[in-house]
Amino acid sequence: MKKVLVAGATGKTGKKIVNLLKASEAYEPIAMVRNQTQEAEFKSQGINTRVGDLEGDIDRIAENVSKVIFAAGSGGEKVYDVDQEGAKKLIDASKRAKIDKFVMLSSMGADSPENATQLKAYLQAKHNADEYLSASLLAYSILRPGTLTNNAGTGLIQANSQMEQAGEISRDDVAKTLVALLDMNVARDKSLEILSGETQIGEALKSI
Repeated sequence: MKKVLVAGATGKTGKKIVNLLKASEAYEPIAMVRNQTQEAEFKSQGINTRVGDLEGDIDRIAENVSKVIFAAGSGGEKVYDVDQEGAKKLIDASKRAKIDKFVMLSSMGADSPENATQLKAYLQAKHNADEYLSASLLAYSILRPGTLTNNAGTGLIQANSQMEQAGEISRDDVAKTLVALLDMNVARDKSLEILSGETQIGEALKSI
């Protein structure tokens, strides 16, 4: 069982990721939490945790884990401190720990934030974090979904290095795609955009 550190484990998408990892036969989730209250919530479910704040010192947070999923977000309140610099800190910690692969949850539009009419600061922060990861020499995948919904997942998506249109996708399917990207042979050292579609996640990722 490979240990996977999940940053943003307390968020809507993060919780889905942790549950998928817990149910898998290949991975053991480690939920990254900010305080003991959050720690107790996961431990009551038999899920291991590590306490660390993306705005603080997380130099050793990735020790003895195989892979990392960054699914944290500031909700637009601290895009520089969390979405950008927090991600960079975790990338640096992952390099020191020599993890196998880093999977980043980004956002559609982060490849060209200068063209955004909304959320420009957020997309710029995500862009900077994505660029930092791609230059890190870590094995990585960067996932840029469309607008997230709370609809039930279908397990069906469309994926490409760059989509020609905007759209939506459920958090369920984003979480499943992030877990699929942990595989070293899936979209390694690549960025991809996804929307709801008609192709099974595993098949859609083969084309990237």
